[in-house]
Amino acid sequence: MKIKVCGLNNQDDIDQLNNIDIDFLGFIFYKKSPRFVDHKIKISKINKEKVGVFVNENLENIIDKIKEYNLTFVQLHGDETPMFCKKIMDHCKVIKAFRVSDDFNLEKTTNYIENCDYFLFDTFTKDYGGSGKRFNWEKIKNFNYKKFFLSGGINLNSINDIYTLKNENDFLFGIDINSKFEIKPGNKDINKIKILVNNLRNGKF
Repeated sequence: MKIKVCGLNNQDDIDQLNNIDIDFLGFIFYKKSPRFVDHKIKISKINKEKVGVFVNENLENIIDKIKEYNLTFVQLHGDETPMFCKKIMDHCKVIKAFRVSDDFNLEKTTNYIENCDYFLFDTFTKDYGGSGKRFNWEKIKNFNYKKFFLSGGINLNSINDIYTLKNENDFLFGIDINSKFEIKPGNKDINKIKILVNNLRNGKF
């Protein structure tokens, strides 16, 4: 089970998380987000996968950020087309995010299968940002044609449900955590993250 910590813009948090058994660090380059990276952070020596999160950004700006921060992944969290995702794949790996509402149709993901490396399922919001709320995981219980990250309202009380979903669906590749592990937007609760990591790793995921 891969663990992605998203919404980082505090250098001290980044440095501490680099020494914890997590796999992905996420940096949001969406100006409307309270976790927007609006200053220079030092991540070139980070030994984790570095994920830049973008929402309906133009191709040139994304490529510039890939080069500036040496990003290994781009997460596209807006209404990007399959062809746009494919263009990003020429520069780094791609996670395509889908915002899951009660009437979400999984068939809308099929055109993206060959145009990204992983999917990410998050809770639907009108403004593309994180909601801190959980969607109905039953909707993806049988999803079986692309490895995916699970996001949206995950907290320490979610661990048993994550175990259950992983046992039912081996396509669950990782979890994406953010607001439930913060002191304030952009400032992570490192101790709480350590508890999550220890609990998940002890479950051998």
